[in-house]
Amino acid sequence: MPFLGQDWRSPGWRWVKTEDGWKRCEPFSHALEDGNNQLNDISHTVIITGDDENEEVYNTEDCEFAAKKRKKDHFRNNTDSQCFYREKWIYVHKESTKERHGYCTLGEAFNRLDFSSAIQDIRRFNYVVKLLQLIAKSQLTSLSGAAQKNYFNILDKIVQKVMEDQYNPRLIKDLLQDLSSTLCILIRGVGKSVLVGNINIWICRLETILLWQQQLKNLQMNKQVNNGLTLSDLPLHMLNNILYRFSDGWDIITLGQVTPTLYMLSEDRQLWKKLCQYHFAEKQFCRHLIPSEKGHIDWKLMYFALQKYYPIKEQYGDTLHFCRHCSILFWKDTGHPCTASDPNTCLMPVSPQHFIDLFKF
Repeated sequence: MPFLGQDWRSPGWRWVKTEDGWKRCEPFSHALEDGNNQLNDISHTVIITGDDENEEVYNTEDCEFAAKKRKKDHFRNNTDSQCFYREKWIYVHKESTKERHGYCTLGEAFNRLDFSSAIQDIRRFNYVVKLLQLIAKSQLTSLSGAAQKNYFNILDKIVQKVMEDQYNPRLIKDLLQDLSSTLCILIRGVGKSVLVGNINIWICRLETILLWQQQLKNLQMNKQVNNGLTLSDLPLHMLNNILYRFSDGWDIITLGQVTPTLYMLSEDRQLWKKLCQYHFAEKQFCRHLIPSEKGHIDWKLMYFALQKYYPIKEQYGDTLHFCRHCSILFWKDTGHPCTASDPNTCLMPVSPQHFIDLFKF
């Protein structure tokens, strides 16, 4: 009787036909329940079914195969961290060649590029969160089962880091909101095979996301006791210079809530004008002029209005890089085996959206 196991390429379970119907053949051994260390000890012959007339016997080879398969499944089900790869780079190929069979997928790249370690680096944290947000919006169904599990493991680590370090909770809140919205839509269409895995697994993951959202909602910022120099002690021109270096309007608003002085500086019309000019072309904000009560242009409202229509420029401390000579995607500080005479001339920074586009066929 044909039967598919967890992996469609595996032979699945052995079945035997009885008077009551088909029964699954299972090796009976209490040693299997004691852990991985005893799986290799199963070498004796085991009776599979309880029906004397239709007994089927496993030979030693079958038992060894079953033990290996159960050990593999046990390891797979109890692996909470990202799969370990010695190389932290991946060759991006979109078609089969004589040297390479098949093509590189988004899930394969996601597993290979060590995002678990990247989120611990403050330079890469925003980059990885943005990448996860783009995947949640449109590419979640493109991930394999292993890549999806890896995705949620990394997401769990990000939430725990935000809860412990209280670093940029707004960014992860936006990610979880987009992810929960996408999952609600995909779960409704699970009958169309849009998701890999059992529906109960995805419902459990959705409940976990809702729990994370509640934890972040209840997050309380700890007040740091510091008797030394604080932000409020800096002169006005230095505080103003700090605000002018922000590229996100929400960060400016958040900083303006710290003290009355910072609030006054954050409401400066020139500051918001510079921000609009940085992110948007003149033709774009000329179409959406918003005058204030005094007849001046309200640049603050302009910024948030334009943000709904046009994408803003993104800034990251560190990004993935793509080598045009080797077609390899990698983190710059980890390097890759480049054969070019001058590797630096072949490098190209990869934005989160560019990363997604690399694996669209």
